[in-house]
Amino acid sequence: MKKLLLALLTGVISVSLIGSGAESASAAGSPKQVEVLLNTIKMKFPDAKPFQDAQGSVMVPIRFVSEALGAKVTYSKEGKVSKVGVYSKDHKVDMTIGQTSALVDGQKKDYGTQIILKQNRTFVPLRLVSEGLGEKVEWDKIGRWVWIGNKNFRSTDDKEFKVQPLISFNQYMKSTYIFKNIKDEKFKGVKAIKQNDLPIRLGENGPVIYSLELTQRRAGTFVVMRSTQRGIPIEFLVKDDFAKGRSHVDNAFENNGDKTGMKLLS
Repeated sequence: MKKLLLALLTGVISVSLIGSGAESASAAGSPKQVEVLLNTIKMKFPDAKPFQDAQGSVMVPIRFVSEALGAKVTYSKEGKVSKVGVYSKDHKVDMTIGQTSALVDGQKKDYGTQIILKQNRTFVPLRLVSEGLGEKVEWDKIGRWVWIGNKNFRSTDDKEFKVQPLISFNQYMKSTYIFKNIKDEKFKGVKAIKQNDLPIRLGENGPVIYSLELTQRRAGTFVVMRSTQRGIPIEFLVKDDFAKGRSHVDNAFENNGDKTGMKLLS
């Protein structure tokens, strides 16, 4: 799925997925990486990645998260004991590598999971970020996402998503109806949204598309779309080939119980 683009056609609420048609199905069987979203935007970690340990605790690299939130991180060593401090305008956290507790604003709190050093990065339990830095933090078990901060989703109407001329998509135009409105008029352009831009809201008040991922089923490889609304039409655009369409199929939408659902797309 790394090579895919999500193209949102201007003027309609349909979604088109553009790909080479040669993506490997092996990605469907690999375990999902834990991702951290700060104010709905996925954070990038250059080396050590967040993970879920054997007892189910979500561990995040404290330095990258803290600095993204405007806090400073300090490191010190006393003999064989390594200490880490996180300081923001309103909060102070002192930690010791190997311990399960930390001093948060002068109060000792136990998190039941050791603060560890891995790949030269300090990893802490997710709850420490919430209590230590005063941020709202949620664990999304469906997407294996860590939500930090607000949930004000970016919109396809935002200025950062530019309209591209149709000529940029000539290789995908065997199915010309994709690029026309109900009056058979060509759209002026296309907005191409990368998979890494997800989650994103369609328009100002439209549904949110959380993710598009490969999954392996008995019948073969499918794409699963996680969204907040049933019945979002989607088209798969394949280079130098015809579009593969999937319209609204009500029973293909599985409710997650968290105001989102999963739609299986063939």
